[in-house]
Amino acid sequence: MHVIFRETHGLEEADTPIDLRQMPADLVVLSFSDSDLGAFAAGWHQGKEILPTLRIANLVALKHPLSVDTYIDKTLKGAKGILIRLIGGISYWSYGLQQVHNLAKQNNIALAVLPADGRIDAQLDAMSTVPVSTLRQLSQLCETGGAQAAKAALAQLTIAAGLYVKPDLGKIVMPRIGGWTDEHGITCPAIAAFNPVRRPTIVLSFYRSYLSASDLDPIQKLTKELCGLGFDVIGLFAPSLKEPESASWIARQIRHLKPVAIVNATAFSGIGTDGGSPLDAGEVPVFQIALATSTRKSWQEAERGLSPADLAMHVVLPEVDGRLFGGIASFKQPLRRDPDLEYSRFAHQAEPDRVRAIADRIAGHIRLQTISKAKLKPALILSTYPGKKWQIAHAVGLDALASTKAILEDFTRNGCDIKIPKDLITGLQNQGLSWSLKEYNAALAKLPKSLRKTLTNAWGDPSDDPCVRNGCFIFPAIVCGSALVTLQPERGLEDNRAEEYHDTNRTPRHSYVAFYLYLRKIFQADVLIHIGAHGTLEWLPGKSVALSSECWPEALIGNLPVIYPFIVNDPGEAAQAKRRLGAITLGHIPPSLKPSATPERLVHLEALLDEFSNADGLDPKRRDRLQSDIRLEAQALGVESDLGLAQATSTSEAITRIDRFVCDIKESQFGDGLHIFGRIPKTKSIFQTQACATSESDGLLRALNGQRVAAGPSGSPYRGRKDVLPTGRNLFTTDPRSVPTRSAYAQGVKLAEELVRRHLQDQGDYPKGLIVDLWGSATMRTAGEEFAMALHLLGTKPKWDKGSERVNGIEIIPIAELKRPRLDVTLRISGLFRDVFPTLSTLFSQAVRTLSNKDEAQDWNPYVSKKTLSRVFGPAPGSYGLSMGVLSETFTHQARQQAGEAWLAASAYAFDGDHFLHQPEVIKELVKSADSFVHLQDLAETDILLAYDYASHEAGFAAAQSVTGGTAELYHLDNTRPDKPRARPLSEEIARVVQARASNPEWIAGMQRHGFRGAAEIAATLDHMASFAQLAGVVGTHLFDAFYEATLANDKVSSFIYENNPAAFSAMKKKFEALNASGLWISRRNSLIAAFERVN
Repeated sequence: MHVIFRETHGLEEADTPIDLRQMPADLVVLSFSDSDLGAFAAGWHQGKEILPTLRIANLVALKHPLSVDTYIDKTLKGAKGILIRLIGGISYWSYGLQQVHNLAKQNNIALAVLPADGRIDAQLDAMSTVPVSTLRQLSQLCETGGAQAAKAALAQLTIAAGLYVKPDLGKIVMPRIGGWTDEHGITCPAIAAFNPVRRPTIVLSFYRSYLSASDLDPIQKLTKELCGLGFDVIGLFAPSLKEPESASWIARQIRHLKPVAIVNATAFSGIGTDGGSPLDAGEVPVFQIALATSTRKSWQEAERGLSPADLAMHVVLPEVDGRLFGGIASFKQPLRRDPDLEYSRFAHQAEPDRVRAIADRIAGHIRLQTISKAKLKPALILSTYPGKKWQIAHAVGLDALASTKAILEDFTRNGCDIKIPKDLITGLQNQGLSWSLKEYNAALAKLPKSLRKTLTNAWGDPSDDPCVRNGCFIFPAIVCGSALVTLQPERGLEDNRAEEYHDTNRTPRHSYVAFYLYLRKIFQADVLIHIGAHGTLEWLPGKSVALSSECWPEALIGNLPVIYPFIVNDPGEAAQAKRRLGAITLGHIPPSLKPSATPERLVHLEALLDEFSNADGLDPKRRDRLQSDIRLEAQALGVESDLGLAQATSTSEAITRIDRFVCDIKESQFGDGLHIFGRIPKTKSIFQTQACATSESDGLLRALNGQRVAAGPSGSPYRGRKDVLPTGRNLFTTDPRSVPTRSAYAQGVKLAEELVRRHLQDQGDYPKGLIVDLWGSATMRTAGEEFAMALHLLGTKPKWDKGSERVNGIEIIPIAELKRPRLDVTLRISGLFRDVFPTLSTLFSQAVRTLSNKDEAQDWNPYVSKKTLSRVFGPAPGSYGLSMGVLSETFTHQARQQAGEAWLAASAYAFDGDHFLHQPEVIKELVKSADSFVHLQDLAETDILLAYDYASHEAGFAAAQSVTGGTAELYHLDNTRPDKPRARPLSEEIARVVQARASNPEWIAGMQRHGFRGAAEIAATLDHMASFAQLAGVVGTHLFDAFYEATLANDKVSSFIYENNPAAFSAMKKKFEALNASGLWISRRNSLIAAFERVN
């Protein structure tokens, strides 16, 4: 019998050790809540004549194991009684709780561990050493709150510790739940009915503990601001939104008060066991405000804006309820140190500027409820990314032009004064609005001085802006009655579109600033509707979340509500709009999927394969002849080249792979046309599209009317995520602390095994150096399947908290159980991944460091011999994308080298949580030594040639190896069918997509239903093929032949492109010419050469 030991490590090991330097005392109280600690401090001072000595401390300072050990040695060993109040259960302080529990058992210390949400927690009961009856009494007193109750709890703990305390007959009078106003304090919510002048009511919900600790500064300041704007504010306090009695009472009060909006200052989601939140009872918008646990200084200095914990508590989890993020209201600021308790209390301190901004934003949404729909002025803004003139109104999976018309039609039915134009694209290309420089300069003067200075430094005088004509800015726009349809301007230089698109350090130019100021000051828009995933407003300079007045997105939109139709399968980009613009992101379905079938050019090959499969066991001569015919046909079609089959490849292996490739094409699917928002697709789908179309229109109109829009999860309905239906709801994403989930890890193991299998098949050995390309949106969508794969390749797995299911560490899988060597894996993370999942870079780095210290053989554990252990790389903080610009479209060796250098420069920062180092030489060496690279795809409704990002990331790595040296195998891991993941070399994947979708007449026919946008999608596919060919050399001539034959060589398709989007037609001609001139496409087919010469 062999015993296998498991080794685990927690995330708390990554925190910084702190020594609180507290002397021992008889009693110790620990909590994450400063309100709790403030009440205990006040209670002890009230009763210090009769109570024993006390120490109190915030558990935030005791996260690192060394901090815990130090505190136990210096402080807790001298205690007689310890009270710990935990928010979130054992997982939030697992190491500390275990050590304190052991100390209490050894030293006979009275230990009471209490939940902070009022609900019984059997796990915490088991950690305590006092009787359950004592725990319930203490819990009741803590839930009661206030100094008097805290004093009584300390007396109870004193008795439990075997110490004497004089009886105290003081009364504890504070109610558990109740109403509050700034004028009356604790009161009955019905007091609103007695106001002599009834004004619109806003409900402000907050924790009872804030009231009991007299920690109401942000609540009071926000109340005054809202009252000053003409609202009555009624506060509702409770221990928790999830506690059943509190939830039921709050819902009743909201139904009775009929508020126009709700502002919530509690943390986390409020969804209870019934699947709803008590705040939903009003059917009005609920605004979440952040009462940060960090200091003002931390917020000012942090590009992220909020810590990962605050982001989860105040932003991510409230989004699950459909709340709109209103902004940050306060910070925790230290008060004077108490010499008796050796403790400095932190209290909430409102930030006046932020509180005013929150109040203005709320008022902007409420205005939509009262304004006459005939006078409502919506501004519909179409994206211009990626900036090419034939690509305007771009959106992922959406016909933005047709959707704009559909939205205007819905607005008309809603009573808006709308005139629907016949031809949007012609109007946008030929009509415009003007705004004088004089008026612009007057409006600009009201922006913060720091923004005006950076604007001038970056772009000089506004008169030099390319959009200025005769002293006026000119904006492409169509006036549609009371509505305005317009194009989002360039944020920077036209030649730098691609690299500046996601650059949060690039100041927008004058015309961009003027555009949004015009919409607010001159057009006087009531609401902005951004159409197309995605625009550039949410990517302007400023904090990632919890913006300040000096962040460009807030400076430009002010208090305008933003509605943002967004494809339901892209949570990452949607999250950016939600958190930086306060947008309502309305999910829409992806295009309906259609099976590919066998392309006509492969029909004969398929027939030969079918005949061969039926000939098995028959005449050997016939079988041999068929084998020869299959290989000859596959060679003639370029299939053997796509599959990397050399002449030396055995016939049986070659035919097996050829047959699988043809089957892969037959089983492929593609999006049939583009979706039109709020309209039923023409192609049948696997789900009820009518309900989705209706819900999309309804959700848009609810948002337009200032009503609550229900929350909906994000993900792909084609990957089994039926919970994302119906669309039309306000998108939310996953809790980053729970990534990867258990199910995601199970899928990650499958992915790892498939990748290793394919590498062994192709190379005959395990990967020695693997680079995994990780994107933030995919990680959100799959809850971390790709990251889980990387962990399993290391021979590690996540460690989950049994109660919350949050990831709190790693477990080392013994090699005996792994049954293969550990692999050297480097993560190349996107900017969004870096920002949303900082703990995952910590987790991965911790795993690598742990493995480097294992007593294992070098050939089974490559990390034991490595001097440099950085294995998580990405772009610089605040930077996104790869900044390749037009390099992938410039068909020269020098441009390829420069593209490779751009990939390396955008991957040169090593990350470990909040810590980062610029290590360009390290990433160069890792790229040089890598023998494999993999990118994963989880969406069936997209493919490698539908977006430029695939080429820049995957082929960009190949270009990087042309700089560093190295010959890694490039893999594209198809994870669209979780039950059947498939790793393919990049050249094979591109060939599959060209045969199954890009050159498929059925796909082209679907695009022909969409006029200008359909032609643009066809042209974009050629752009992406060309980028792969230039950067990685993985697109064969025969594939360009197939695409050319299906498009420009086809008279009907060619005419369609020319008539609907002449600029796209011209771009395709020039692209084929450039490919031909560079040698990337040299057709050997006479018919295509003749057609090419005829077109040109």
